[in-house]
Amino acid sequence: MSKPPPIRYRTTNWRSYNAALKQRGSLTVWFDPTMAWNGFPTGRRGRRPDYSDVAIQTCLTLKLLFGMALRQTTGFVESLLRLAGLAWSVPDFSTLCRRQKFLTVDIPYRGSNEPLHLLIDSTGIKIEGEGEWHTRKHGGSKRRIWRKLHIGIDERTLEIRAVEITGNDVGDAPVLPGLLAQIPHDEEIGSVTADGAYDTRSCHETIAERGADAIIPPRRNAKLWRPTTPGARARNEAIRASERFGRAIWRRWSGYHRRSRVETKMHCIKLLGQRLMARDFRRQISEVHVRIAILNRFTALGTPITQTVR
Repeated sequence: MSKPPPIRYRTTNWRSYNAALKQRGSLTVWFDPTMAWNGFPTGRRGRRPDYSDVAIQTCLTLKLLFGMALRQTTGFVESLLRLAGLAWSVPDFSTLCRRQKFLTVDIPYRGSNEPLHLLIDSTGIKIEGEGEWHTRKHGGSKRRIWRKLHIGIDERTLEIRAVEITGNDVGDAPVLPGLLAQIPHDEEIGSVTADGAYDTRSCHETIAERGADAIIPPRRNAKLWRPTTPGARARNEAIRASERFGRAIWRRWSGYHRRSRVETKMHCIKLLGQRLMARDFRRQISEVHVRIAILNRFTALGTPITQTVR
């Protein structure tokens, strides 16, 4: 039996999407002369900080965008301020390193009046160890250390709405309640789509508590649960549908194929760097949050609109 021909897609908004891609490289998008650069009183004892969180995040954003070290970032920001005619001081490399550990990153996203359809997945990102070529040729060493990145994106806007960073020894399912907790409780969640690793009782119950539909494929050897909770009843319906119509039809009917968009977003995160530059865990969290803020800003500028070519 011959395979069906692959589906072809065509982008319908090349003009606006091309303008959005050009804007991603414009420094005016990332540097606003009207920002609050100096620090604010904290209400605690001691003098106020010299620089605001916005200033620190701006410097770290430019650092990640251009792959620079901290000292190079300081020189780059100094030149930008000089070209803009602003007599602002620039935080030195030690200030950036110290403030990154406790920085609360402002991650922008666009709201919507429609229910949120969340796509969840995880990936690993390296923080220490040899490159892939060295590992393939000579084998991996014990110093290869990874962090596990868990994200949830909005299916409609493709923006990252939830993120968690853990060690590589933490599974996927225990992190899902923490991801959903990052979504405001007054925001309606329509559905949560994830792979079979999230097919656990705690995940289904957490999703049901938010009034959302769980689009999670049951495991191959899945058994029916006692229908005492909404999460168990919803999972039993998915098992019966998969057994009656087949897993492929269930995936197409439930819209499970939309989960590929979160895998594409993982690839975009790694385009900003295959490894984390920070060595301290709290600084790594801030670095990942800055990456996500950059990607959400990129996404807000414009995304391609595609349609199937018949």
